[in-house]
Amino acid sequence: MKYSTEIKVNAPLEECIKKMDSVENMKHWQRGLVSVAHISGDLGQLGAKMQLTFKLGNRKMQVIETITKRNFPKEFHANYTTKSMHNVQKNYFEKTSDGFTKWISVSEFFPLNFMMRCMLFIMPKAFKKQSLKYMQDFKNFVEKGTSVAHA
Repeated sequence: MKYSTEIKVNAPLEECIKKMDSVENMKHWQRGLVSVAHISGDLGQLGAKMQLTFKLGNRKMQVIETITKRNFPKEFHANYTTKSMHNVQKNYFEKTSDGFTKWISVSEFFPLNFMMRCMLFIMPKAFKKQSLKYMQDFKNFVEKGTSVAHA
């Protein structure tokens, strides 16, 4: 399943990229993130791997992030893999005519088991809704300083 989401952040491109390109800031806009552990490569650079641990309700989910393209301020691509799903994430950033930032995210999900294949089929809108939620949380963090850590 593949889809695109887009949001305008009322802040300059440079500020958005600086806040996005910070492991310390991830907890402020990635809801449920409880820990980040560096696995390999130069942190934040092409080929680097990190383990992200999320707590969603009563369940914990571990995600391996692998950076596949780093071309700030224009692009940042990464793969996110769990036991049951592989997600290819391509993020594009543009300066708007009014000096703000347009963030376009292209997500593609590949289920790794039958149950996730069914989830994608039955609830495709839930995935897009979650992507938009992360983008909105980032927007709120950049524009208002609102953090979702402990939310």
